[in-house]
Amino acid sequence: MNPNIDPAADIVAYNRAAWDSQVRKGNRWTIPVTPEEIKRAREGEWSIVLTPERPVPREWFPDFNGGPVEVLCLAGSGGQQAPILSAAGAKVTVFDNSPAQLSQDRMVAEREGLELKLVQGDMADLSELTDESFDLIVHPCSNCFAPNVLPVWKEASRVMKPGGNLLSGIVNPVVYLFDEQLMEKGEFKVCHKIPYSDLTSLSDKQRQAYLDDDEAFCFGHTLADQLGGQIEAGLVLTGLFEDRWSEWPISDHISTFIATKATKLM
Repeated sequence: MNPNIDPAADIVAYNRAAWDSQVRKGNRWTIPVTPEEIKRAREGEWSIVLTPERPVPREWFPDFNGGPVEVLCLAGSGGQQAPILSAAGAKVTVFDNSPAQLSQDRMVAEREGLELKLVQGDMADLSELTDESFDLIVHPCSNCFAPNVLPVWKEASRVMKPGGNLLSGIVNPVVYLFDEQLMEKGEFKVCHKIPYSDLTSLSDKQRQAYLDDDEAFCFGHTLADQLGGQIEAGLVLTGLFEDRWSEWPISDHISTFIATKATKLM
């Protein structure tokens, strides 16, 4: 990772390099799906996640066999959701900040003979994509890496066809209230405010530890921005469920993730 990238000066470039590093380290969200999973998807047996554990309900998806369905995996590369959806019959574009993450999708596509369009860029700027070009947007938990989530919703709404759906994973902001190191031990000490930013909420020592480990910097957005922001962007919330991550002790007390389905008004 380039030690000269200052996250405070260019968070997009810093998080790009951080996720490239996570691919090299084998982060669980960078490990591509197997040939067996692709085979099952081609046979109609598939599922994907927006949040860590609970699969997205199949009724949230259109019929990929009923005609061409244009799908955008927004900030969702890593060789997981996009290849599954492509094997299930969708026409998939993958838009992501990390070239190494995109390379995981490219590898699966070449291995399995899938057609994926790969675009590298910032989730808050989809200017390379045309208006009203997607029937479905799949946006797994990744806007926690964006300092401002409102442009993400506005851009997603712009490139989505009227009547299309946006499926999103969201980190419950309550997670960011607590000291992370203590929380990992099952101790919950409120130390931060929401909205939260790794750039300003952490101590100098904690930030340096993130830099030393090539960790991406996170942002905890308010529910007003996460949910209300989708509504302000011209979408209507038509589905919602909660999820947990069993690896987090706080999940024994509260759901730590939210998944939403939002429909663009006709």
